[in-house]
Amino acid sequence: MELVLIFGISFLALAFAFYLASYVMKQDTGTEKMRFISDAIKSGAEAFLRRMNKTIALLSIVVAVALYLFYNNHKGPDLAWKITLGFLAGAFSSALAGFIGMMISIRSNIRTASAAMKSLNLALKVSLRGGAVSGLAVTAMSLLGVAGLFVLFGGRTDLPAAQLKEIALQVVGYGFGASFVALFAQLGGGIYTKAADVGADLVGKVEAGIPEDDPRNPAVIADLVGDNVGDCAGRGADLFESTAAENVGAMVLGAFLATKHPELGVGVVFFPLVARAFGIIASIIGIFMVRMKNENEDPMSALNRGYNITSVLAMIGFYFAVRWLLNFPGNMWFFASGCIGVVTSYIFVLITQYYTEYKFRPVKSIADSCLTGPATNIITGIAVGLECTAAPVVVISTAIFTSYYCGEQALSGGGLFGTAVATMGMLSTAAYILAMDTFGPITDNAGGIIEMSGQPEDIRKRTDRLDSVGNTTKALTKGYAIGSAALAAFLLFSAYLDEVSDLLGREFHSVDLAKVPVFIGALLGAALVFLFSALAIKAVGNVAQFVIQEVRRQFRENKGIMAGTSQPDYGKCVDIVTVGALKAMVAPGLLAVLVPLFVGVTFKYMSSTPGMGAEAVAAFLMVGTIAGILMATFMNNGGGAWDNAKKYIETGVHGGKKSDAHKAAVVGDTVGDPFKDTAGPSLHVLIKMLSTITLLLAPLFI
Repeated sequence: MELVLIFGISFLALAFAFYLASYVMKQDTGTEKMRFISDAIKSGAEAFLRRMNKTIALLSIVVAVALYLFYNNHKGPDLAWKITLGFLAGAFSSALAGFIGMMISIRSNIRTASAAMKSLNLALKVSLRGGAVSGLAVTAMSLLGVAGLFVLFGGRTDLPAAQLKEIALQVVGYGFGASFVALFAQLGGGIYTKAADVGADLVGKVEAGIPEDDPRNPAVIADLVGDNVGDCAGRGADLFESTAAENVGAMVLGAFLATKHPELGVGVVFFPLVARAFGIIASIIGIFMVRMKNENEDPMSALNRGYNITSVLAMIGFYFAVRWLLNFPGNMWFFASGCIGVVTSYIFVLITQYYTEYKFRPVKSIADSCLTGPATNIITGIAVGLECTAAPVVVISTAIFTSYYCGEQALSGGGLFGTAVATMGMLSTAAYILAMDTFGPITDNAGGIIEMSGQPEDIRKRTDRLDSVGNTTKALTKGYAIGSAALAAFLLFSAYLDEVSDLLGREFHSVDLAKVPVFIGALLGAALVFLFSALAIKAVGNVAQFVIQEVRRQFRENKGIMAGTSQPDYGKCVDIVTVGALKAMVAPGLLAVLVPLFVGVTFKYMSSTPGMGAEAVAAFLMVGTIAGILMATFMNNGGGAWDNAKKYIETGVHGGKKSDAHKAAVVGDTVGDPFKDTAGPSLHVLIKMLSTITLLLAPLFI
């Protein structure tokens, strides 16, 4: 019954995604000039994604071969082919998730632009439903992938818990495959989008003094392409990986708990998948409920109403899942854990809104600092970014502590599963959150199409309102993603400790930092986060320099561009950014894969103590996760605050566009771009990939 429900809801979500896609595709596509611009964006985005996926496919095949050889040598051919198949399935599904997100985005942008010529409410509906195609497809495919492999490897509801535990561990390869592709997709897309954005802004806005999305800027098409390959393809793969890895981790912990408490039955193993399925239903209803009361209402209010409805329905779904599959005395403590997860996600949204919306103090303080120049803008923006790490840490800590307590109250040794249930609660609204995220680049592109096609100012004001909301929703998704990554990393870390305990044949649930190898492992974990971030940010700067030089060259050699009598060579900038991003993504991606492997193997052979390699990796994972959470929060919210400080000034505050304050704000926004759209989002994936790769390679460290 459980598996029938899981597969049934997954296919229902895919059918609903198809319905929404059909609705979007039926909308008007505007004028011929609008279609020309949209086609240029579509062509550039598809070309980049094809080239990026070829690169990732080659890397994935190399890793798949290495995994097969390792498991064949250590565990035999039966487990080797299952792990390898899971890895390849996860890699393919993650790439497909990104592809779906981008393909609907590059077709929704022009339809949103055309809808904005009629009404703001219609534009909101078209853009959100376009985003919802990605959200529902990603979450449904994640659920189908994990459940499908589980069944393929022999999983059934009538098997004993010990056997289900072994099957759940075999599905870990799926999570690693999804993480591997998501990391490169997020890196490649993030480097592309921000290199193009920085190049377009610095030469266009600051040097030439022309508006954003001005058709005279040779880098403007590359910038609009970047919104799709970074924010849609990259984030789609990111959140697919999140849901897949956390489904697997929760099932593993549920299976370990069922082996300790046979009286629970196997419902505890299937509970994470059922709870996630109910969350998809809640998201579908929430998406349908989004509409503006009138044209003067803030679009963010309509989106928040949909999110509130989704959250309430998700908690109701959790209640039924708990009563059905965790039917034992004290089960309502697990329901409380799920509610803690849902509330945690809601609080994360509020915190992110506070630090990134220009209604509130942090963004206003950055805008005020622009009156005295770019230097004070940078100082204030960094201060806001550093400040915003405190509240999320308090929320995460509270969520972990209270959900662990609830799990222990439910039954002895249930604390870790309590945190897993909280993670499921936080991710129960993932489809709606991803819909809001993809809404951001769709509205951003719509504004660009309106600007470049020379539509009236009142239409641009409508798309500007949606674009500002889109900036906030993108920031919300990043805050949500890092919060879920934090809970998931703790969940996967706990699963790693349980697996090592099994491999060692003794309890292994503490990490002693007083041991030299363990302390060094911890130090390397923190250092990896900083080095990875540096490589990602540096890549944006390096590629942006080539874009800037190309834009300057075109302005210098073709005077007709600025006069509006000649067409810029958009394709040249697109090609420069494509080649640069694909080259630059490889080094940080491979670093993330190889460093944990190096730590575990090195200390395994350097120490005579059994399990020292595994303990050093545990410290590496623990401290790397903590550093990654803080760094990602700093970069995501700091970058989002810089961006919206610029948008706030563009509403007319402090002199508005082309003022000295605006020029200072553009500099701050440019600094924040690689923070919030390249390094920050990539760190979400890094945190979870470190967890899945260590869980997968644990036998190598013993």
